[in-house]
Amino acid sequence: MATSAATNSTDWSTALLIKVDQSGNGDFKKIQDAIDVVPSNNSDNVFIWIKPGIYREKVVVDKPYITLSGSKASTTIITGSGYGNIFDSATLSILATDFVARSLTIENTFGAGNKAVALRVSADKAAFYGCRILSYQDTLLDDTGRHYYNNSYIQGATDFICGNAASLFEKCHLHSLSEGTGAITAQRRESPSENTGFTFLGCKITGVGTCVLGRPWGDYSRVVFAMTYMSSSVLPQGWDDWGRSSTHSSVYYGENKCYGPGAASSGRVKWSRRLSDEEVKPYLTKDMIGGRDWLRPIPNSFRRPSYLISNK
Repeated sequence: MATSAATNSTDWSTALLIKVDQSGNGDFKKIQDAIDVVPSNNSDNVFIWIKPGIYREKVVVDKPYITLSGSKASTTIITGSGYGNIFDSATLSILATDFVARSLTIENTFGAGNKAVALRVSADKAAFYGCRILSYQDTLLDDTGRHYYNNSYIQGATDFICGNAASLFEKCHLHSLSEGTGAITAQRRESPSENTGFTFLGCKITGVGTCVLGRPWGDYSRVVFAMTYMSSSVLPQGWDDWGRSSTHSSVYYGENKCYGPGAASSGRVKWSRRLSDEEVKPYLTKDMIGGRDWLRPIPNSFRRPSYLISNK
């Protein structure tokens, strides 16, 4: 689905280009150094092109209008092994608005036994295209803001997409490492007035064992799966209440036109919903995240930032 440029004064067809290359043939060898050189009050479209390599960095994006892009996710890898606090353990943290990632692997290699975030998104208007996001527990902390994930691979075992953002996942592959009842999602909507929730549209779910689609981190947790393939790794019950039956009347867990052996409705918990085409309609377009106003195309022309020229 085509994206439309943001409706502000920035010319999204042109970007300031910064190159990161571990071999020394770019402007910087480290991704964080490239981010740090961008002015804190940045209003330009900045495109940081990351050459193939394994970047062992803890990266924080704290400037707006930045794109991090590899050429191929399998060869451009940002890796870390932090664990413990979900807000501090992330390999890549997005803390500034209007961020884009393309063709990157973002991973946390800590493994089982503790919270270990690969990607934390705690800012409005962030988009991810063709990325691989890998960990075990709390892989993607989809914390706050409006986000779009397209054609990306997200892997984990426990609550591996969690947080209280308003996010659309389109044509993504969710792969569960759970061998029991590990939840794919733990959405944290805490009141009916919050316009947050996760929608999975045209996605695919696979797994090594068995899993459930979600459990409520917040009492008003909201998750919708539409036109999504569900392998037999998805348990018949579909959803889990985290031992809190009081949430049965407040959560919003819906499915529409999903298919595959894990999508059968006969064993689903009674407090989940089979959504009609009319009921699911508001969740199936980028309007749910206001995306027509801020999703932007790939730039087609580049120039060197003046602050790099002056540093030479």
